[in-house]
Amino acid sequence: MHSLLSIQQKLMPELLEVMNKRYRILRYLRLMQPIGRRSLAVNLGITERILRSEVTFLKDQGLLEMSVQGMHLTEEGEQLLIQLEPVMNEVSGLRNLEEELKQKMQLQEVIIVPGDSDKAPYVKKEMGRACVSRLKKLDLSQNVIAVTGGTTLAAVAEMMTPPAHGEDILFVPARGGLGEQVENQANTICAKMARKASGDYRLLHVPDQLSEEAHQSLIEEPGVKEVLELIKSAGIVIHGIGDANTMAIRRKSSPEVIETLKAKHAAAEAFGYYFNQAGEVVHKVKTIGLQLQDLENCELVITVAGGSTKAKAIEAYMKRGLKNVLVTDEGAAKALLEGSAL
Repeated sequence: MHSLLSIQQKLMPELLEVMNKRYRILRYLRLMQPIGRRSLAVNLGITERILRSEVTFLKDQGLLEMSVQGMHLTEEGEQLLIQLEPVMNEVSGLRNLEEELKQKMQLQEVIIVPGDSDKAPYVKKEMGRACVSRLKKLDLSQNVIAVTGGTTLAAVAEMMTPPAHGEDILFVPARGGLGEQVENQANTICAKMARKASGDYRLLHVPDQLSEEAHQSLIEEPGVKEVLELIKSAGIVIHGIGDANTMAIRRKSSPEVIETLKAKHAAAEAFGYYFNQAGEVVHKVKTIGLQLQDLENCELVITVAGGSTKAKAIEAYMKRGLKNVLVTDEGAAKALLEGSAL
């Protein structure tokens, strides 16, 4: 099949252009359904007139349906997308991009989705769906999954579905709250993932930043201690990566801390640790939850982060040498390979 597409690409490139356009329409529909034609045209950057003819074709093929709420994929459309995905990734060069990035960053596995989440926010949902698909390749029975907060992890939660074999999964937050919007806090994301995966969850009701005295006091509380033990026993961790300066501001860090981070050239943040471009820890927030050393005992650590502007942060964190699975987007991948993250 791939060799046939390669031949078509040389002899009749216009066929692949049409195929790619229709694939993009179906892919976006899967993420945003139900959606109206006007909204779809705006988000895809094409005119309503062009979209109208494509939608008519896809409807006639039985791949999408229309209702008062908007357009949505049929079961046949969903199955076609699953079959098309590896083929289109091969043709578009994403498979080669994954292998190049894997070798450059010495990672266990790299999964790249099309697009740049800086320019098209829906690409975060694509990363979320890719993360969930990777998760389902594992035996999740009796597993504890720890998750962090942030907008990217919120997208993972949005795309979560029940496991294929009805495994019993327990979700836990990797750490306390950020004091940010509630929908982006680890507790909220943990609960949503559990609900959508038909699993169970436990919450960690502690602030994200603590004084030494408060930290010591809280970790001895029986309820906190019990959840903390569950968190540290997690076999799977799903987390994001933050830009150091952005995260410091979100945490309402003191001017002194922000100046320290700038002076030490902090580039990335994860699990309350700030890293410079060499991957060295330059600052740590006193938090209750997973610590970097805890990741070494995990069966799998999935890092989900994308956007061309976050390439520098991704590179800095990945220099820690952890054999993560990285789920990212085309924008970040190209920036990393082109050296613009350096």
